[in-house]
Amino acid sequence: MNTQNSDSLLSMMLGIVPFWKDQMKDWKVTVVRTSLERLGYQIVFPYLSLYIIALGATKTQLGTITSIGMLMTGLLGPWVGGIIDRSGAKKIYSFGIVLLLTSYLLYASAPDWRLCVAAMVIYYLGQGLSGQSCATICGNCLKTCDRARGMLVCESLAAGLLGMAGPMIAAFVLVNVLGVSEGAATADDYRKLFYISAAFTFMSLLVVIFNLSNQKFASRSRGGTLRNGLNILKSNANARRWLVISAVANLPQALVLPFIQVFAGEVKGATVTVLAAMVTAHAVTSTFLGYPVGVLADRFGRKKVIYATTGLFWLSIVLLLTAKSPAMLIAAGVLQGFYYISSPLSGAIQRELVSNEVMGTWIGLTKFSNAIVAAVMASVGGLIYDRVGPQYVFLVYIACDALIRMPLLSRIPETLHAGREG
Repeated sequence: MNTQNSDSLLSMMLGIVPFWKDQMKDWKVTVVRTSLERLGYQIVFPYLSLYIIALGATKTQLGTITSIGMLMTGLLGPWVGGIIDRSGAKKIYSFGIVLLLTSYLLYASAPDWRLCVAAMVIYYLGQGLSGQSCATICGNCLKTCDRARGMLVCESLAAGLLGMAGPMIAAFVLVNVLGVSEGAATADDYRKLFYISAAFTFMSLLVVIFNLSNQKFASRSRGGTLRNGLNILKSNANARRWLVISAVANLPQALVLPFIQVFAGEVKGATVTVLAAMVTAHAVTSTFLGYPVGVLADRFGRKKVIYATTGLFWLSIVLLLTAKSPAMLIAAGVLQGFYYISSPLSGAIQRELVSNEVMGTWIGLTKFSNAIVAAVMASVGGLIYDRVGPQYVFLVYIACDALIRMPLLSRIPETLHAGREG
């Protein structure tokens, strides 16, 4: 029996090509789209916060900008989810990508940080709409026994691989094309990178327009979005718990990721090459470990693997805060990649708590609760960074994760072999 289990696990590890061939076309389209978008975003991600600050924003204003964008996205989430359930994802998906393209062009043309407010708000709206469409397609197209692997194929082997190339492209352009010396990049140097990101985003738009179907999973006669959302929460205790779990799991978007590069650059003295290497390092982790971790989650369950990857992400923050050399910063970047592995695993549980018919509405509800909490904490995070101390932004996140999310997650049943509630 143990030999059979071992053979099965080994075949799962090595069977990525047959796995890909067995999946639905719409899921494959979303993998390609997400990969192109990740490549574009990772080109600017190492320098985005630095760019906005170079244009005159304070850390508090940076937190406020992030907060506004997240809040607007969350408010639209349930409504958008209802549209996706009833009318299909293609139109919403395409519109979201158009907003992402618009955002990059606004960033590139911003004369000061104030236009970056509009750019970031539009980015979060676009990311919310396209991401919600992508998540609904993923939830509906992948079988439960394949979901963790499928989500991590997208996250690691596809988006992660191209995401790893993004910072390398950015550093090469800055240093070798624009002739920027280490540690001396200006806002005008950074802004040129946004045009490259816009080009990849436009390519992803063409992929969706010409290749995605418009499959619908809910009848138009079904109840409205608000009623469906309330019914989910009324009938499903695990869904109610998940709203809190998901909101805390999303906190790195507000309290960690917007400030990592700023902290590394300003407090730890990281150069443009080190900043790019940190982002490349986390992409390397998700690229080469994502699919094997997904196999383990599909084989042994989601929760055990989430506990392990979350601990490694916490360790990345500890290394960042205590770093005394570029090597330690890059090591922190390596472990940061486990956030990009743990997040899709949490998404697998989320999609297994409800039926396909209300998948879009359910994802919209979680986006709404995530956004409310993240918007508040993004503003608080900026204030903490400016007025209390930059390290406390990261420590607040770890405390919330350890004291709120982990205990609640222990009360959610393992969903790998469980039937969905609806």
